[in-house]
Amino acid sequence: MVLLTRWFGVTESDADRNPFREKADIEAIVEKSLLMQTNAAAKQQRGLCRGTHAKGVCARAQFDVLDVTAGRQPALARRLAKGIFAKPGAYPAVVRFANADASVNSDFKPDVRSLSFSVDLARDDTAGPDAKPGRQDFSMQNATTLPINDSPAFLATIGVLTASNPVLGLWSLPFQDKLRVVRTLALAEIQARQTIKPYQQLRYWSTVPFRHGPTDVVKFSATPSPNNPACPLEKSNPKGLQDELIRHLKEDGKMSSFDFGVQLLDADNMTYWGKRRDASFWIENASVEWSEAEAPFHTVARLTLLPGSQLPPEESETIYFDVTGNSTPDSAPLGSINRARWPAEVASRRARMCADSRAAGGCRDADSESKHPGSRSLDEASGGSHQSAH
Repeated sequence: MVLLTRWFGVTESDADRNPFREKADIEAIVEKSLLMQTNAAAKQQRGLCRGTHAKGVCARAQFDVLDVTAGRQPALARRLAKGIFAKPGAYPAVVRFANADASVNSDFKPDVRSLSFSVDLARDDTAGPDAKPGRQDFSMQNATTLPINDSPAFLATIGVLTASNPVLGLWSLPFQDKLRVVRTLALAEIQARQTIKPYQQLRYWSTVPFRHGPTDVVKFSATPSPNNPACPLEKSNPKGLQDELIRHLKEDGKMSSFDFGVQLLDADNMTYWGKRRDASFWIENASVEWSEAEAPFHTVARLTLLPGSQLPPEESETIYFDVTGNSTPDSAPLGSINRARWPAEVASRRARMCADSRAAGGCRDADSESKHPGSRSLDEASGGSHQSAH
């Protein structure tokens, strides 16, 4: 089975990975991502939306970091207490629930759903070389992994999706790239066919790994409270998920909350098809799941929506999330897919912001659009690892 998955693009070690190809892949991914964004807008006869997660709704929330030492063994508590989670605190946040597709579709079209949020850390800012960033961003979706494994799979798949004739585009690929595309599209279809539930009742995962302090690597998950209220969805309403979330924010007395958990990478305890792998295997293969039975999540925070806090559409359009630009070296995203995605998503955001502002006589600086203070500039962040920016 391991040999079969290698044929479909899962890499066992650095010997299977080509850093020189990755650099070229990233440049091509940027070009194809902008083409896909433009094609989606032209097909629907509208202006540019986000390159992915085109349709969504923003609201305000509170992010409460818990005391991670309570009831835990000291060794585990020390591993969890890194970065923003080092001490208890309450932080304002902005959240965005969305559908993953690049097109603006009915909420009841099969799709992956996302939860992205930005935590305002400005009150903790200090001057000097150890100063913290003004915010930290998180990007999650209701699937445990990404269907796209790494940069070769990303480029092969987006090349097919943007081809004038996708069948011919697939046929023209080298054999192993064909297998990568087939695996990616099959996994994506499975993830999109989940039961449709209100945004506030879904569980979300980061799907990709991040640094957690100087030595640990983690994934994140946001688990909904079992008591999160929701009304039955109106399936005849193409905005059914959005409208239900808006109704919840306006009408319900109890606001939805999510337990935010950290999953530590423990390579000695984790197996793939019954065999242990080194840490790089779990970091570089974004489509490989980290089993919760082998690496459980530990709740370290709680995200709670605020009543009546939906942001108006014009403000929502200026919000963006960038888990690389708004991170620290000790919380940066890791792995091939993250290195591949960030330049494309930054380029997509700049294109959208520029298109939105042409009537005003020029392009806005994409880094100035979020209402959260303290975001790092794109140029500052460009030297780090890369992940979602949308």
